[in-house]
Amino acid sequence: MDCQYLPLTATGQFSTLFLDYISQKETLQPYYDRFPTLEAFAEQAKNRAFDEAKRRTLVEVLERQYQHIPNKPDFSVLAQPNTFTVTTGHQLNIFTGPLYVLYKWITTVNLAKKLAETYPEYRFVPIYWLASEDHDFAEINHFTLFGKSYTWETEQQGAVGRMNPKELKAVFSQMPEKLFLFEEAYLKHDTLSDAVRWYVNELLGKEGLICLDADDADLKRLFAPVIKDELLHQPTSGIVTETSGQLEAMGYKTQVTPREINLFYLGDQLRERIVSETGADETVSYKVLNTELQFSQEELLTLLDEHPERFSPNVVLRPVYQEVILPNLAYIGGPSEVPYWLQLKGVFDHFQIPFPLLMPRNFALYVNPASARKMEKLGVLPEELFRDEVKLRRSYIERISEKSLDLSEQKVCLQQCFAEILNKSVRVDKSLEGAVLAEQARLMHTIDHLEKRLKKTEERNYETTINQLMTLKHKLFPNGGIQERTENYLNFQLNDPQFIQKLLTVFDPLAYQMMVLKD
Repeated sequence: MDCQYLPLTATGQFSTLFLDYISQKETLQPYYDRFPTLEAFAEQAKNRAFDEAKRRTLVEVLERQYQHIPNKPDFSVLAQPNTFTVTTGHQLNIFTGPLYVLYKWITTVNLAKKLAETYPEYRFVPIYWLASEDHDFAEINHFTLFGKSYTWETEQQGAVGRMNPKELKAVFSQMPEKLFLFEEAYLKHDTLSDAVRWYVNELLGKEGLICLDADDADLKRLFAPVIKDELLHQPTSGIVTETSGQLEAMGYKTQVTPREINLFYLGDQLRERIVSETGADETVSYKVLNTELQFSQEELLTLLDEHPERFSPNVVLRPVYQEVILPNLAYIGGPSEVPYWLQLKGVFDHFQIPFPLLMPRNFALYVNPASARKMEKLGVLPEELFRDEVKLRRSYIERISEKSLDLSEQKVCLQQCFAEILNKSVRVDKSLEGAVLAEQARLMHTIDHLEKRLKKTEERNYETTINQLMTLKHKLFPNGGIQERTENYLNFQLNDPQFIQKLLTVFDPLAYQMMVLKD
């Protein structure tokens, strides 16, 4: 597979905050500890102490979660003090969801391999954090295969990881061909978390990728001190609000807005926010929104002690939870995740938890052989295809046209002529200045209009070629968006069983660029 790199700035697909982070803009340095270079991992490992008891708990939980999976990984390595994790996370989209989810997994796997080669004195384990407690079902219940969208309809509510996926049998009946891997996953497991763990192990288990479902009482117990502090003192809201204000003052758009209490109450078919109320007598009580559940402070702390699994962190505290329970060195995230992690550095400092190396995942545009041939025939460059359709048409016509469609030289000549006319006119009568400038503006506008007509006429002369170009654009950028955010990996894997293996071979986890991949 051939790989060509494009700067992310050339794609027009990423926020200024994300791009400035990648370019290591100095003003952003206070919002993270170390930039993710290969050398930075050595220093990160030296400063990442992790409790032996936490390691034992982590191993026990993983053994339990994988107990029914054949060929499961050897988790005992995580009990060793020289073992660290590198982690990515994502929602449990059906059939893996958009292509970039697979890219996150592969980036994480390849990072662990690269680190193992560079630092043989350590062990590195790639982790996929299952966003099993997320309750936004509408974000995970659909996917697109060969241009057709499929949706899982259900009455189930609450944490998606606890949902029974056997209802997906109705979706399988609509598909044009059998997907045995996913039928085995969804129709033979009782929870979505179990199903995802099974198929991820089938896809990338041999590469070392381990799934962790943090919806677990033993893991939540390790996180209980943070939960208690958040319930009693609500420190995170003020910290994140202050950081967000600083970033916004620099002109950046922030991703997350904190709540007063950044925790949910988690139960069967239920995940709702916890809010506090202060009575007339200054006593604090708590309630769960959209339910009749209410607690005194003492009752809620007793519940935390007895059932920590009923407390679920939101987007602000989930990263903290991750770093509490994992011996983690780096988090691999997308172009929305990296910016919101930058809002959280102060929260990590408050809880005295090391901030991980914050790494962008790999980005790629995959061009299949048929599309590659069309690109070659049309002579179109990869960076051109990232432009919007109007700019793509214009730039392409200007490049391939045998005639010069640019009237810039004529405009400069006209401006020079009018400069002389103006000079002569004002010497005769200064009141003529306005008339001369108005006539110049009128003629310049006329030339602009003629230039546009020239380009449109030339477009019609190349109509067949332009139609082919637009067909290629729509193929590689479905619905006008970037391929990896729409397409499912099955669109490529079903035609090329070696697709995943090829990505594993070509992806470089430390290449913060857009890869254009061609077979």
